[in-house]
Amino acid sequence: MKTSRADQRRFIISSFFFICFLCALASINEVRFDSLLKFGRCALTKINSPSQVYNSSSRTLLNAQSSSSDDDIRVLFGILTLPDQYQRRHFLRLIYGTQNPVGAKVDVKFVFCNLTKEDQKVLVALEIMRYDDIIILDCKENMNKGKTYTYFSSLPEIFNDTDGVYPPYHYVMKADDDAYFRLQSLVDSLKPLPREDLYYGYVIPCPSMDPFVHYMSGMGYLISWDIVEWIRDSDIPKNHLEGPEDKTFGDWIRNGHRAKNRFNAKWGMYNFPEPPTRCTHELWPDTIAVHLLKTQEKWIRTLKYFNVTDNLKPSKLYHIP
Repeated sequence: MKTSRADQRRFIISSFFFICFLCALASINEVRFDSLLKFGRCALTKINSPSQVYNSSSRTLLNAQSSSSDDDIRVLFGILTLPDQYQRRHFLRLIYGTQNPVGAKVDVKFVFCNLTKEDQKVLVALEIMRYDDIIILDCKENMNKGKTYTYFSSLPEIFNDTDGVYPPYHYVMKADDDAYFRLQSLVDSLKPLPREDLYYGYVIPCPSMDPFVHYMSGMGYLISWDIVEWIRDSDIPKNHLEGPEDKTFGDWIRNGHRAKNRFNAKWGMYNFPEPPTRCTHELWPDTIAVHLLKTQEKWIRTLKYFNVTDNLKPSKLYHIP
């Protein structure tokens, strides 16, 4: 009986020390495991670092690919108009706001001189708040006494260094508000052309096809950004402001020996076919611009010819036969 009790006591004591030993061993292994774990994490971090760099490079590459639109043509499309032409601007917003040219960023802006009436200050301000598509020049409203010069010469100060991209636009258009431009056709015609020292438009006089003899029609002509900056800096335009604005502009280019690259967009650009003149052309698929749309009837005929509402989506909200 005494021997049995002694054996039990030894067993309990042995078990106690064994349990203590296991606890101590577990503590030592935990320390080693933590060290190994930290070491492993460190090693994994070093191993994964190239992967992180690669991912960063991949993101850069993806960004470069996704920003391939940065290589797209950038066009400032300025429509010279008058402050009071509210309905015309709203109509043209429909015309150009429903066009989405591929391969270019085309910013359509309405351009006029200083506001002179109290209602203009309210209504034009509301337009700007809603659409942000108006440029107000520091000039007195006019057609042939320097408005075109003020337009072009003001642009570098307005747009240079705005978002770090230079030039802010490859091309700048001056267009009339009675002209309809098909922006995709315009962009397609620009793609193969130089982005410097370019003068583009419809050659005047109407029978001429040589862009180096006279000048481009005021219905709409386009120049590269370097010529815009030259207009700002040169004394040639400053000293010759008055006269038919398109002819005067042509004089600047000729006297300044500018625009070694010229493009005659005839007969992609033309006057509305009625009444027929030497400057008119029948509406046809290869059109870039139609000019002298002085009435709504002419606008509607033109828009119907080019099927501008073909992309209207069917809906239960309306029925247009």
